[in-house]
Amino acid sequence: MHIVTNRVFVHPDWQQEFESRFKKRAGQIESQNGFKQMQILKPVSDDSPYVVYTEWENEQAFRQWIGSEDFKLAHQNPMPEEAFTQKGQLEQHISIIRASANSK
Repeated sequence: MHIVTNRVFVHPDWQQEFESRFKKRAGQIESQNGFKQMQILKPVSDDSPYVVYTEWENEQAFRQWIGSEDFKLAHQNPMPEEAFTQKGQLEQHISIIRASANSK
């Protein structure tokens, strides 16, 4: 499993707009081959970033998504620079251990 997180430092005055854009997002990530799930994690303090968390079958599936027309459509109207307190950080990981309440 390929995990991608994007840490986005959103200015408090822009948080509602940031969340609204995800709720109305134009892309169809759910229909992308190899897509597993997405979560948008809201920080509980103003100095922490939002985390856009996605799971993919493999890195190739993620790469195909970022090259897709849906990705371009979803990112065609970015928020202004003043909406962010610092540059975001994209991270990629490979899942090696997974646990859940039902994995006994």
